[in-house]
Parts: sequence; C-alpha cells; structure tokens
Amino acid sequence: MLVREAAELSNSPSPDYTAAPLESDLFEWHFTLRGPPKSPFSEGIYHGRIVLPPAYPLSPPSFRFTTPSGRFEPNREICLSISGHHEETWQPAWGVRTALVALRSFMETSASGQIGGIDTSDTVRTRLAASSRSWRCSTCVKTNEEIIAECEEKYREAGDSAEKKEVEIPAELRMGFRDEMEKAKAATDESSKEDAESAELAEGFVQTGPEPIHSAPAAATPAARPAQGVPTPTPTVRMPLPDPARLAFAGTQQPVHVNMDTGVPPWLDYAITSLVIMLVAIILKIMLR
Repeated sequence: MLVREAAELSNSPSPDYTAAPLESDLFEWHFTLRGPPKSPFSEGIYHGRIVLPPAYPLSPPSFRFTTPSGRFEPNREICLSISGHHEETWQPAWGVRTALVALRSFMETSASGQIGGIDTSDTVRTRLAASSRSWRCSTCVKTNEEIIAECEEKYREAGDSAEKKEVEIPAELRMGFRDEMEKAKAATDESSKEDAESAELAEGFVQTGPEPIHSAPAAATPAARPAQGVPTPTPTVRMPLPDPARLAFAGTQQPVHVNMDTGVPPWLDYAITSLVIMLVAIILKIMLR
C-alpha cells in the first residue's frame, strides 16, 4: 500500500506539493508544499513530516510542519479529522495526497483554538513565507525551493499524463479545535461517568436487593379432634410372645401372663427356680458320695 501510494504521487506529480517516504524508513514521509495563492503564504514553500502507523491505511497518519509558517507550530502534530487525533473519523480511502491538499487549504483558516495552530499577523506570515524558500531539511539535504523546482520539472515532463484535476477535499476532513476537543472529551467523560454510575447501581441492586420471596410450605392440616363426649381409646401395649421351646422345658402349658409392673413373664421365674433346685440336688448328690 505504501509503495503503491508513493508511486502514484511520483507518477502523477503536482507543481504545488510532493511527498515521498524516506529511504531508511517506509513509515516516515517528508512533504513539501506551496502556500495557498492570494494569501500571506502565497510566496512561501513549506516542509513537514508524515508518520504512518504500522496499521496504515486502517489507522490514520500524523502530520507536522518543520518550516516556520506563522500558522502551524513547527514540529508539533496537527489535529485533523484525517490525523491520529481522530481515529474515529478516519477513512482508509483517504491518503497522503488528500491530506496535503487539505493542509494547504487550511493554512488560510483561523488558528483560534486549533491544536497545533498559532495566530500571527499577516506581516509575520509574509516575512516567514519569504524566508521559507531557503529553509533546508537536514534529512532531505535540499532547500524547499529546490524540492519544488524538481516537482515542477516532473510536472512538465509528465505533460498530459500529469494529474490535472484538483483533488477535492472531503467534507468530513477538517481542522480540530481545542474547544471542540474539550467538548467531545467532556461528552465522552460524562457518558463514561453515566455508564459507571449505571453499572454501580446495577451492581448495588444485585448485591443489596431483597431476598427472593419463596412461598411458604402449606401448613399441615390439623388432626381432626375427637367428638366431644367420646372417650379417647388407650393404646394397647404389645409384648413379644414367649418361645414355645422354653415353655416345654419349663413343663408348663399354662397361658403366659405378663407382669405389667416389672415386665418379666412368670414362666421365666419358674424356669430359674427349677434350675436352682436342680443345681442344689446335683451338689448334694456329689457331697454325699
């Protein structure tokens, strides 16, 4: 893209401006242009630098004049809607040629509040225009007048193939002014503040909002109360049945009665008594031998 754009400027030269990349750095260009006619800058020839970002043409370049002109501060980046100050308005279809034509026309506009611009009298601008012709770039090693003279020669050699039609400046391309930048910044800050406040409110609502209300489980239906005058039945206590084998051993087939006071069945008492008697009889028999 950069090589193609440099070739286009070289193959379609203009007698009023030129630009080319440095041999050592394809992303740094130097430009030279005449001052706009019928203005205090008309006799001037001005030099400057263009720095192209690695993402060019998706990102805009930056521009600065190196020759004093009384309109732009030397060696300070100029604010343009086509420059790095306004990436949001940059369009990849714009290029270096369009920017040079725009810069040249903007020299006649007021610099009041414009970033990178200065206000001086017409007398000062006329004096600086006269001295600008001999201004020499240490990198290009040529004066501004020598560079423009070469452009004029190329333009004459190109003849009918040279670019005759003046480049139209897009309506969106304009200078940037401090008050506009401050208003835009204030609007952006206000919008960011409102977004932050909204986010804080939303966060606070999520964190401090009332707990979700869950429906309480249905209360158990109270048990039906017995009809008045009807006695409540006493629950029956069920005890385990005795082992039939033990009953046979005890020699009784009588019904089992449970002592409700102690909870011990009578047959167990009989069995224990029988065992004691048998043990005593055995002991006596042994002793009498």
